[in-house]
Amino acid sequence: MSAERPAKGLGMGLQALLGDVARPAGAPAGEPATSRGGVREVEVARIRPNPNQPRVHFDEEALDELADSIRERGVLQPILLRPNGEEYLIIAGERRWRAAQRARLHTIPAIVREIDESTTAELALIENIQRQDLNALEEAEGYRQLIARHGHTQDDIGRIVHKSRSHVANLLRLLDLPEFVKQSLLQGDISMGHARAVATAADPEGLTREIIVKGLSVRQTEERARREKTRPGPGADIGRASARNAAKTADADLEALERQLADILGLKVQVSHKGQGGAVMLHYSSLDQLDMICQRLSGEPI
Repeated sequence: MSAERPAKGLGMGLQALLGDVARPAGAPAGEPATSRGGVREVEVARIRPNPNQPRVHFDEEALDELADSIRERGVLQPILLRPNGEEYLIIAGERRWRAAQRARLHTIPAIVREIDESTTAELALIENIQRQDLNALEEAEGYRQLIARHGHTQDDIGRIVHKSRSHVANLLRLLDLPEFVKQSLLQGDISMGHARAVATAADPEGLTREIIVKGLSVRQTEERARREKTRPGPGADIGRASARNAAKTADADLEALERQLADILGLKVQVSHKGQGGAVMLHYSSLDQLDMICQRLSGEPI
């Protein structure tokens, strides 16, 4: 990646939503949102967390590691705030603020924006989603709020956060799962792949319990969910149904791998395999999505 390339900061989707209202408070109209002059030092004690923060779980060990890094190198990227009386409310960067407190910093670099409460909530959701700071259910809830509160469609969300529409739709379906299944996902008893598979089963909770007890793989879970859906009724031609099912599952391992990679990247993935080799194809629908792929492959922060 070129050294002259401007830093993404909070991500192109977030920058696009900030638009002209994203100038530093009191800054000239022509000053760009990401200019160096827009960064100021703000007292940590005057900053308050966003009550609409979509992220519920903060990993304590990860916060300690970030605090250690901040003690050694400082805060490398400013947080985003909006004025709230004599204090400031966090729009984006709560992890850095929490870690700065643990590192016993008195001030933290910040960009202050005059943004209304509704836009603040929207930007907080998008920033967390873009940074992949949310677990699957928090991300899904973030998408639901973007639809319910801000009128975005699934296509809109995909463009904003640089994910495929199918990725957004798959996560939204997680919100309809029984509470036991959702808690199992949060606790790490099942994976995102498991959750997506049990969402298609006749008894999601029962299948989830079977996954936990028997240690079923995602592939095995998908097989069980598929069998429940294709179980023949009275008088059905079992022989022909079995043949059709066998044909459908011939490349099931590759399909499972494609779904797993799609869950990780949020993009459509195709895997072709012949002999000892093959190819992996990533589909993108915008230059922003292509840029996201390049950043991940090069190890740059998003």
